[in-house]
Amino acid sequence: MRKNNFIWAFLIPLFAVYLMYDKNKSMVNGFTSNPSLLTISPNDDWKGNPLDGNGRFTNLYYPFESSFGDLLKWQTSKNPQKEEKKAETRKLLVDFDSTLLSTGDDYLIWLGHASYLMQINGKTFLTDPLLFDNTFLKRESELPFPIEKLPELDYILLSHNHRDHCDKQTLKYLAEINPKLKILTGLGLEEVVSSWTNGHFIQEAGWYQQYSVLDSGLQITYVPTRHWSRRWLWDDNKSLWGGFYIQTNDYSIYFMGDSGQGPHFEDIKSTLGTPDYCLMGVGAFKPEWFMHQAHISPTDAIDAFNTLEGKFFIPMHFGTFNLSDEPRMEPWDILVQNRAKIHGELVEPILGRNLLKNE
Repeated sequence: MRKNNFIWAFLIPLFAVYLMYDKNKSMVNGFTSNPSLLTISPNDDWKGNPLDGNGRFTNLYYPFESSFGDLLKWQTSKNPQKEEKKAETRKLLVDFDSTLLSTGDDYLIWLGHASYLMQINGKTFLTDPLLFDNTFLKRESELPFPIEKLPELDYILLSHNHRDHCDKQTLKYLAEINPKLKILTGLGLEEVVSSWTNGHFIQEAGWYQQYSVLDSGLQITYVPTRHWSRRWLWDDNKSLWGGFYIQTNDYSIYFMGDSGQGPHFEDIKSTLGTPDYCLMGVGAFKPEWFMHQAHISPTDAIDAFNTLEGKFFIPMHFGTFNLSDEPRMEPWDILVQNRAKIHGELVEPILGRNLLKNE
C-alpha cells in the first residue's frame, strides 16, 4: 500500500462524507454571489455561482463524481513509475537577484507550487502562499530566498481552501508582519481564514466578480475552475474554488488555481479576453483516471492555454511537493516534448526569476 500521508489524512475524509450525501447533491438548486461586487456576466443567463441540493458549491459543467472506492483503488495499486520517481534527482532551478525586489519595477516571481510573488502598479501580491513545511507537506525544491526577505505585502490572493494552497501557519505569519494586508478570495473563505489574521480585511467574490478594493488601472476578477473544496469532515464544498484574472493597462495575468479540463477556459476568454501571461497548473496529474477532475495534465493544460489564446505559458503546481504518482520533473519534460503544440511562448519556470517579459 502507498504511504502518502497527505493523501490519507486529507482525501479520505472527503470521500467518507461524499458517501453520506444523497444523489440530489449534484443538481443545481440555487445561485449565489457577493451582492456588493460588480459581476462581469459570461452570458445572458448567468445568475451567479450554482449551489447543489445541499446548498454547497458545485462546478459549472461537471459534478465531482469520484468515490471512496476510487481512492482505495489508487492507493492500493502499483505505481508503474515508482522506481523512476524514486530515482528522480532533478529539482526546480533557482535564479534570484535580491535587487529585483527593490527596483520598483513590476515583477512576477515563482516561489514554488502555486505561490507567486508579484509587484504590479506598485502593489505587492502573493498567491496561495505555502512557505513552511508541515506534517503532511515537505518541500522538495527550496524557496528562492528566505521567507524573512519577503517584501511588505499589500494583497494575498487565495484560490481555494485546500491545504497546499491555503496554509494556516503561513497565513498567520504573513498577517502578523503585514498589518495592512488585504486578502482577496472566493465565497466562504473568510470563515476559514479570519481567525488566522488580526482583523485583516477579507473580501470574497463569486465567479466573474471583480474585487472592489484595488487602485485604478488594476482589476482582478475571480474566475471558475473545475475543482472542489474541503478542510474537515463537515465542510465539503462549503467554500468556493477558483482562479484569478488580473488586468492592468499594459498586460494581463491569468492564475489558473487548481482545475481539471473543461469549457470554462473558453468562457473565461470570451468574458475577459485573451490573457498575456497564463500561470497554468500542470502537476499532480497521475494517475489521470483519478486526478483528471481536479488537476489538469500537461497536455490538457496546453489545450487550455491554446483555448485561452495566451501569449506566455508559465507552468506551476509541480516540482515542489509529492502529491501524486508522476516523478517530480515529468510535467516539465512533457511540456518541452510538446513545445511545438503550444501556440505561444513556453516560459521556463525558474524559481526566483522575474518571469515577466519586456516589463
